[in-house]
Amino acid sequence: MTAVTVHDVPWFRRYPAANGRAPRLRLVCFPHAGGNAQLFRGWPARLPEDVELLAVRYPGRQERLAEPCVEDMAALADAVTAALLDRLDRPLALFGHSMGSSVAYETALRLEARHGVVPRRLMVSARSAPHRARPTGLHHRSDDDLVAGVRRLGDLGSEAYDVPELRELLLPALRADYRLIENYRPADPPTPVHAPITAHLGTEDPGCAPDAVAAWAELTTAGFHLRTYPGDHFYLAPREADLLADITEDLEVLT
Repeated sequence: MTAVTVHDVPWFRRYPAANGRAPRLRLVCFPHAGGNAQLFRGWPARLPEDVELLAVRYPGRQERLAEPCVEDMAALADAVTAALLDRLDRPLALFGHSMGSSVAYETALRLEARHGVVPRRLMVSARSAPHRARPTGLHHRSDDDLVAGVRRLGDLGSEAYDVPELRELLLPALRADYRLIENYRPADPPTPVHAPITAHLGTEDPGCAPDAVAAWAELTTAGFHLRTYPGDHFYLAPREADLLADITEDLEVLT
């Protein structure tokens, strides 16, 4: 069944539950650096029919192209948390890919500390635990070096940077996101969430070592599981069916 996309609030692209009823649970999905909500367009058809998907729409791209990019983690997590406040009538689960993993983690911390809401699960993908991440400094480098650094991780739509008109549109968001994630420092010591965490990792990902991803286990009081898939940093595109089957398994046990 094809999900219907509804643009209602600026921060989310909403895919209602396929059964047409109030959702059992909302899955909030956070894109990677330079990414956008389009990353999750194929997911609704593979999710349980009683799950609503909210794909986060970062400023500075697609429908929000005219808005300034957010270059500070606290500001971004604060804004997403505020946008979720009228969505708390149903349980939440959070999924983040790469940079989005850290944004999802910081959002989970805010939901819990400020609003007493513990997400049912925090799912992170292709990202070292925040206290184990090693910034690359790419946001200080030239445009060519920045694009080359992204391509080193894998190929997901990077051909757009070869088109001058698209490159001009896309590079500001990519650089802003890298500035955000490379300047991000978690609390010291890092604060654990009370949601269980599942980490997802491509086995050929050059961007994060397996032990650094496994260190997410130190950031939860409620249990941790690591899942791996063949592929690079952007394994989630060719392995979408496998990934969504595993996510569905995790979501089905949540009530």
